[in-house]
Amino acid sequence: MTKIAVLSDIHGNTTALNAVLEDALSLQVDEYWLLGDILMPGTGRKNILETLADLPITAQVLGNWEYSLWRACHRKLDETKPSLRYLLRQCQYIMEEVSQEEIDALQNYPLQIHRQFGDLTIGLSHHLPDKNWGRELIHLGKQEDFDRLVTDPACDIAVYGHIHQQLLRYGSGGQLILNPGSIGQPFFLSSNLRRDLRAQYMILEFDEKGLKDVDFRRVDYDVQAELQLAKDLNLPYYQVYYESLVKGIHHTHNQDLLHEIAQEQGHDAELDDWLSSNV
Repeated sequence: MTKIAVLSDIHGNTTALNAVLEDALSLQVDEYWLLGDILMPGTGRKNILETLADLPITAQVLGNWEYSLWRACHRKLDETKPSLRYLLRQCQYIMEEVSQEEIDALQNYPLQIHRQFGDLTIGLSHHLPDKNWGRELIHLGKQEDFDRLVTDPACDIAVYGHIHQQLLRYGSGGQLILNPGSIGQPFFLSSNLRRDLRAQYMILEFDEKGLKDVDFRRVDYDVQAELQLAKDLNLPYYQVYYESLVKGIHHTHNQDLLHEIAQEQGHDAELDDWLSSNV
């Protein structure tokens, strides 16, 4: 019997991650799989990397936010676009504690890996096998895109993250496709479902016959404590983080709002100073 906790899309939410790990520990999981998007835009920095380093993580793939962090660190983002300045300012916050070498090391993980349990082959990715960003695998995605998870190469079960929603569906050949949801930033289109923003993860249990159980978990955590931590750490774009945790609304691509906040809160000036001192 093997019990695996599947973690995805932490997005720097320190308090939510700690609550999930406490829940997983109470259920006596044997190992962890990590599907990416570890840091940004939440409070976590070195502390989250150290917490994850202490876990028995046996499989890990590269998230798109790890790549965005790397691009920001190496000045490969357009400094004139508000959404990319937002990422650059988040990078500045991360690099107060995390070195460039540590950010570079996060790029070493593959986009897709496979694990074997008896006759079952399980494929793991953050999004598509060859592309860890985009909207192809949202709940309304085309069947042929989902089929790529189980045919490229072939596997019996595919597990992916990225969309911030717990999901179970099937490939055209009957293969099982699962998403554990997001620890740090659950997302729902439905306003009624959006009232429940508990941290999400998933436990898979394998025995000698195969996949015995799929347990979609939702864990309460102290949202106000996380928001207070954000204030104490002077987290950039606090208003955006507040909206995501309290209302389930994400403004990552809202150019006008991000520009307005950057001007009002002085993030543009902070970023320009940082960029000019690190040329």
